[in-house]
Amino acid sequence: MALLQVDNLTVEFAIPGGSVKALDNFSLRVDAGSYHGIIGESGSGKSIAMLAIMGLLPKTATITADQLALKGRSILDMSTTERRNTLYQDVSIIFQEPHNSLNPSFKIKSQINETLEAHGYNNRKKRTQRTRELLSDVGLVHIDNILDSYPHQLTAGILQRIMIAIALACEPDLLIADEPTASLDTFEQGQITEQLTTLVRERNMAMVLIAHDLHLMREQTDYVTIMYCGQIVESGSKDIIFEHAKHPYTHSILASEPSTWNIPFKSHVPSLKGATPSLQHLPVGCYLGPRCPYAEAHCVQAPEPIYENEHMTRCHFAGSIKYDR
Repeated sequence: MALLQVDNLTVEFAIPGGSVKALDNFSLRVDAGSYHGIIGESGSGKSIAMLAIMGLLPKTATITADQLALKGRSILDMSTTERRNTLYQDVSIIFQEPHNSLNPSFKIKSQINETLEAHGYNNRKKRTQRTRELLSDVGLVHIDNILDSYPHQLTAGILQRIMIAIALACEPDLLIADEPTASLDTFEQGQITEQLTTLVRERNMAMVLIAHDLHLMREQTDYVTIMYCGQIVESGSKDIIFEHAKHPYTHSILASEPSTWNIPFKSHVPSLKGATPSLQHLPVGCYLGPRCPYAEAHCVQAPEPIYENEHMTRCHFAGSIKYDR
């Protein structure tokens, strides 16, 4: 039984004069202890998918799915209160901007205490001990000073480590990290991401990581999903995605990795032509069609997903295109 099973999750938002589909038949299976990576440009639907699973989308969103289950229990069939309680116990999420996740009016100590109390730490001594353990686990020192500080008095790097500590406080079975280091400098990004991965592996938690770091995905994840314009265009084990990818968009992403460049000095960096289309004005047929160097007349028809073992590709010519490596 999967820890999290999502089948054909679709999200639409009401707009003046109609609606826009931000997520189109998104599917994901997360087993206990597995590590999934999701890659995509801004607006590809990766964050929308996670917010829909967590029930954090606004009321203007219409959510449908064939299945959305946690530990075999359908989340869709739960009341709002039951769903919130179930997710609160088993799933934690870390967002991009820690400043937006912490209350500026309260000190760090009270905010961590609130989380611990909600998860059964009613004894003050045990709560204090657990708070120190959590902050130490994420690599923080001078803990007394941090606990007595307000969020605006701390750096973004420290705040994000605090958010990781809070996320781990309930000992979740699944941790969702939505570009957790996007607002940090390169040095801190590497430190925090490596530490987060270590903590997740040590606790045998499952993790879904949304990120743009291809090196991280290659080194740390078990499975990778590639998204474009609200759709999954390719998914599978990291070995398949990085070594035997079949979708043109996946290849364009991999070609953007500097370590793969083998081009003369002052030559153009490999990239797709054009720009990502607006979700309100998507192309007919394959959404990548107008930008794809391999597009043919047949691409005005929407491609169906092609499944081969645990590998999925959404392309008419999956497997038949010969890519330069």
